Amino acid sequence: MAIDFDYLCRITAHLSGIPVRVYEGDNLASFHSPVALPKDPMALYREPIWRISHHVGYCLTEDFFCYGVVTSGEIRFIVGPTRQLPASDQTLRELAFRMGLGKEEAEECRRSMKAIVPMPVESLLLMLCAINYMVNGEKLTLRDLTITTGQQEDLDSLRAAQAMERTDSQPPALPHNSYSQEQAILRIVRKGDTAALHTWLGSAPAVRGGILAPEHLRQMKNLFIVTATLCSRAAIRGGLDVDDAFSLSDAYIQSCERLDTAEQITNLQYHMVLEFTRRVERLHLGEHPGRLAQAVANYVQHHLSEAISTEALAQALYMGRAYLSTKFHAETGVKLNDFILQQKTEDAKRLLRYTDRTAAAIGEYLAFSSPAHFTRVFKKYAGVTPNEYREKHG
Repeated sequence: MAIDFDYLCRITAHLSGIPVRVYEGDNLASFHSPVALPKDPMALYREPIWRISHHVGYCLTEDFFCYGVVTSGEIRFIVGPTRQLPASDQTLRELAFRMGLGKEEAEECRRSMKAIVPMPVESLLLMLCAINYMVNGEKLTLRDLTITTGQQEDLDSLRAAQAMERTDSQPPALPHNSYSQEQAILRIVRKGDTAALHTWLGSAPAVRGGILAPEHLRQMKNLFIVTATLCSRAAIRGGLDVDDAFSLSDAYIQSCERLDTAEQITNLQYHMVLEFTRRVERLHLGEHPGRLAQAVANYVQHHLSEAISTEALAQALYMGRAYLSTKFHAETGVKLNDFILQQKTEDAKRLLRYTDRTAAAIGEYLAFSSPAHFTRVFKKYAGVTPNEYREKHG
């Protein structure tokens, strides 16, 4: 029986609450979405999605959005984006910026993306298995699509077998040396000291940790989970918002569970520790930032793409505007408006280095009133114009 892919596309979108599209080769044949998107965000990830060659696969983006893919000959059935945890407004505004949307379209995109139904990757994969059965006649399960080594029922039997095989003649296990290394990393994360992190990584000794699993890949994943948990707690102690820390930890752990090589896990762990450290670093003002400085920094980081007023900031922190400005300056030695513009300048540097959007577009995204205003502020805090900075660091 011939498959009506347009019908299947429409039904899946309505049932899941997630955008669905069908491609025939490189041509879009059908697109249905429960929300009105001014532009399809999938375009940003077309290359990795097109590299998926299995009947069922998925692509996880740097912002932890997931796209599920079912292939059948020249047909690609693509579901997404969705996310296990809802994305923050700031994340969605940056996504819209990278899509090249203007201010009004960016707000429309943000509202629409927030209305997409969040879905765990496992649930998305189960839905893809059902679609795959319809179009390819192939019965797959999560066990076929994800790494399942080290599951509890296997772990218990392996432990029992290892206990029976162990003899007194075997050499004792190597002593642990992980505690001092762990404490060094956690101090770096808590202080937000990225320079110290790079220095430490250049001379860090090999770590001998405890045995957490009978299989090497599962051992690495378990150690990754421990590291994510400890780093999130250290970052919270360093001032990072609790919800931000836990969401970041959860997202990295979910990403790790879907990796299948030691190199991938090691690379992801490095980026995770670095990201926690960088986030804390951006919150710090001085060696020992107070609670007010951390609260202000957290607010600014969540609203970088908005025109941040001291009045709105004071209302969010339940303070008077004059009192907030005076207390912040007394605590940090930095004027509140200077701090806001410094943070916007730092974000502008990142976007100039790692995106191809124009300086004018970056200034508009960061809510400057005009390109001239953005250039003037950027030069004040960076010492060069945006274009000069890109020429040097881009």
